[in-house]
Amino acid sequence: MKGVGGMLYSSSRITENEVFTSGIEGPACDKDGNLYAVNYGEQGTIGIVRPDGSSEIWLKLPGGSIGNGIRFNKKGDMFIADYVNHNIFKVESGTGELSVHAHEPLMNQPNDIAIMGNGIIFASDPNWADNTGNIWRIDTDGTVVQLASNVGTTNGIEVSADERILYVNETMQRSIWAYDLNENGDISGKRLLIEFNDYYLDGMRCDIEGNIYVTRYGKGTIAKISPEGVLLREIALEGSNCTNICFGGADGKTAYVTVADGGNVQSFTVESAGRCWAMWND
Repeated sequence: MKGVGGMLYSSSRITENEVFTSGIEGPACDKDGNLYAVNYGEQGTIGIVRPDGSSEIWLKLPGGSIGNGIRFNKKGDMFIADYVNHNIFKVESGTGELSVHAHEPLMNQPNDIAIMGNGIIFASDPNWADNTGNIWRIDTDGTVVQLASNVGTTNGIEVSADERILYVNETMQRSIWAYDLNENGDISGKRLLIEFNDYYLDGMRCDIEGNIYVTRYGKGTIAKISPEGVLLREIALEGSNCTNICFGGADGKTAYVTVADGGNVQSFTVESAGRCWAMWND
């Protein structure tokens, strides 16, 4: 991909501007190194950016659905949060068959999603009108369970590298919370990890060392945070409205960031592989 590699933490574009709409989100890499993000060219699509830099619409969602977060399980099935019609879609690996994995009309909107190695999914669920939100668990059979309600505007969500912590950030409150997590996907022991006094938070991911990378929407940086909640560095991007991040590349050490005000994807290299990359290469 154009722009991949180079100096640590130095970002560059891997797609041209406005290849995606301002609704660009997602992003997720598969085992073959392809990058996927939502709203390629038009709303309601999933775009693919291949390792050779070529890109196109990969999938169109049905019924007016619009995707947000994307994740892969170990098998290679893709899951897409549909914030319009309250679905979690599944695209089966190998066949490309699209189905509704879960549907929950009580959700405000499934926004970002995270996944455990055993296939359990977590979804953030913001209510932008009143700056509150919920957290949901989607079991492997599609059963939906509400884990928390009426917290802050839940947005970025991620499982720690050892799968013992669920991290959830709140956009408007500018806070990241940590919950103890067990193998069944139950959470407890909520505690504040870090909070910021300016700009907003959006998608986030962990690396295999336990560090957290979170998009600072409006500031145009990615904050790298230690497992203890210490801000280690901020990585500058081109543009201000970064929406989400994932890891991929041959060694899992390439971070890909979706940037709304550019309608593009940017990348930079990091020191440790991303958890999502390590999970499906395990």
